[in-house]
Amino acid sequence: MELPIQSGSKNPLVSARPREQRRRRRGYTLIELIIVMAIISILMAIAIPQYQKSLRRTKETMLHSHLQTLRTVIDEFTFDKKKAPQTLQDLVTEGYLRAVPIDPITGNDNWRQVNEDSLTAVDQTEPGIFDVRSLSDQISLEGTPYSEW
Repeated sequence: MELPIQSGSKNPLVSARPREQRRRRRGYTLIELIIVMAIISILMAIAIPQYQKSLRRTKETMLHSHLQTLRTVIDEFTFDKKKAPQTLQDLVTEGYLRAVPIDPITGNDNWRQVNEDSLTAVDQTEPGIFDVRSLSDQISLEGTPYSEW
C-alpha cells in the first residue's frame, strides 16, 4: 500500500539542500576576498609611483618655464633700462611681471639670484641680477640638481 502524497508538503531532506546552498552562495569566501585584495594591492603598487613621477615631471616642466620667463624678463629689463634689476621685485614694480613666479619645487617665490660681475655689468656702478636659479637641493629626474638649471 502506498502512502498518499499530500499536495503542498515537501520532503524535509530535499528542501534543506537548496536552503543551505543559497546560504553559502550569498557571500564571498575568505580566499576570494584575499585574492581580490592582493590584485588591488599589486595595481596600487604600480600606479602610485607612476603618479608621483608624473607629478614630479610636471613640477620640473613648470620650473623650466618659470626660469625661462624670469631670464627673458631680466634680459628685457636690462636692455630697456641700461642696467640690471637689483631685485626680482623691481621686475614687478616696473611692469615686466605681474608677480614673482613661485618655484614649484620649493613652493615659495624665493630664488637664488646670480649677480653680474661688476667688470662685465652694463652699469658698472650698479651690478644687478644676471640669472636666477632654484633654491632646491633636490635632484631632478634627469639626474642634475635643480639648483644648476
